[in-house]
Amino acid sequence: MRIASAYALVVLIWSTTPLGIHWSISSLSFSFSIMARMVLAAILCFALLKLLRKPFISESRDWLIYAASSFGLFPNMLLMYWAAQSVPSGLMSIILGIYPFCVGVFSIVVLRENPFSPVRILALLLAIFGLWLVYREQAAAGVDALWGIAAIVLACLIWGLSSVFVKKLAVNMEPLRLGTGSLVISAPFFIFAWWLADGTLPTAIDQRSLIGVIYLIIAGSLLGHILWFYVLRACSVASVSLITLITPVMALSWGMLAGEQFSAPTLVGAGLILAALGLYQGLVSRVMEWLKLRIRRTSARVDGHIIRAEAIDARQIER
Repeated sequence: MRIASAYALVVLIWSTTPLGIHWSISSLSFSFSIMARMVLAAILCFALLKLLRKPFISESRDWLIYAASSFGLFPNMLLMYWAAQSVPSGLMSIILGIYPFCVGVFSIVVLRENPFSPVRILALLLAIFGLWLVYREQAAAGVDALWGIAAIVLACLIWGLSSVFVKKLAVNMEPLRLGTGSLVISAPFFIFAWWLADGTLPTAIDQRSLIGVIYLIIAGSLLGHILWFYVLRACSVASVSLITLITPVMALSWGMLAGEQFSAPTLVGAGLILAALGLYQGLVSRVMEWLKLRIRRTSARVDGHIIRAEAIDARQIER
């Protein structure tokens, strides 16, 4: 599969995942929903791995890689599902936009790479201010919403740390093996979390929950998880983190189409976070360079027309 196609599918899946999470917990507890998703996805991935006759473990170091990647699932996804009970899907994706900043911080510690230029530091401060506006506005919705936002921020930190470790350790591991390993390692923890938080089987499942769980198993975990590791392995961490600049806008649109409403301060805060992401990823400088190139080409065409017109006039005068 081409990198561009995988990248586009990851964007599409990620932008619809928050809404899928909300659908899946409409008649199910958050702990059962995420447990069912991860356990079934682990079974499907492991079966696919065996069907293709690929080894689950080829060397002892694989366990360390699986542990690093599973850290991005548990407790990361458990926090996301818990937060979905009080935070709208569009807002969830906007807050997840701070992921590149988390990757940048952990890249300094783990990879010994410092991605923070003065412009990126400014972008980080702008994102923090936007997040503060969102947090302050959600305070009016109650304590649950505040804890939900805090849980998503913590999930971003865990996700960023896991991504950096995976980028460092899983240099040559196939995406299917990496995705299967992370699911298999994390699945027992999700079962244990469900047993502690709920421990009861649902008596009834509505159609929305059923669609949400099936979609998240197939697209969110089986396909999306493998594609995510494929893109993460093939691209730089900075390029991968650009996904979070695209998905919040799409997720916010999906949420609005589903009937979610946001106050003006929340939208302003979301806009600041997106602007900070654009600044952090160099989008502003790229747009400026594109505009300069367009202006130069336009000027060159105009000058060319003027030169040709002057040449024609000169020939006519000679005649």
